[in-house]
Amino acid sequence: MGFLESAVVVYLRAIYYPEGFAFPLVPMDPALVITELLREFATLVMLLAPGAMLARGRMERFAWFCWAFAVWDLFYYVFLKLLLGWPESFLTWDVLFLLPTVWVGPVLAPCMVSLGMLMLAALILHGREVKPGYGPTRWQWVMLLTAGSIMLYTFMEEPVRYLGSLPADSAMGGSAMNLLQHYVPEAFLWPLFLFACALASGALLAMLRDLHRSRHRVR
Repeated sequence: MGFLESAVVVYLRAIYYPEGFAFPLVPMDPALVITELLREFATLVMLLAPGAMLARGRMERFAWFCWAFAVWDLFYYVFLKLLLGWPESFLTWDVLFLLPTVWVGPVLAPCMVSLGMLMLAALILHGREVKPGYGPTRWQWVMLLTAGSIMLYTFMEEPVRYLGSLPADSAMGGSAMNLLQHYVPEAFLWPLFLFACALASGALLAMLRDLHRSRHRVR
């Protein structure tokens, strides 16, 4: 699936960015924008499918979804590098997602999120083998959800702020991608993003500590 995602991007860049991808975004045909939105929704459904087939419990399904999403996202960039020699560096800006609006950020940021999702999935799946019912505690969930919300904010804040600055008449009836045709990312909110990473890391370390204690009790 990572290769399929990168293959679609290769085709789109050959059509719209023959000289190489760069901001600002090139306006796309509205029908293609809708197709891209539906494709991303379909991708999420496909990423949910392995967990639905492999596991019965909701926690296990959630963990397998996190694992599948993270592997898909990381290998998407691996295949783009092999096929296009892009991104030039981990700090290269990219359009990360389109739902519910456009997300942007340096490539390093989603890669860090994916590594965190792999760790979360591994802890849950291994933990439930050691102790049935193992999972994040209430406060660990609060930390993880807060961290995730902050990360989403850092990805969407600048594009949403730009869209909000457009005159009302120009913003009517256009897709977010095409309304961003003059938008160039200026600065990523690294301090806020790294704070969210620290918060999520704290929750993961607490989960690892709880798992370690559970293993000692089993022995």
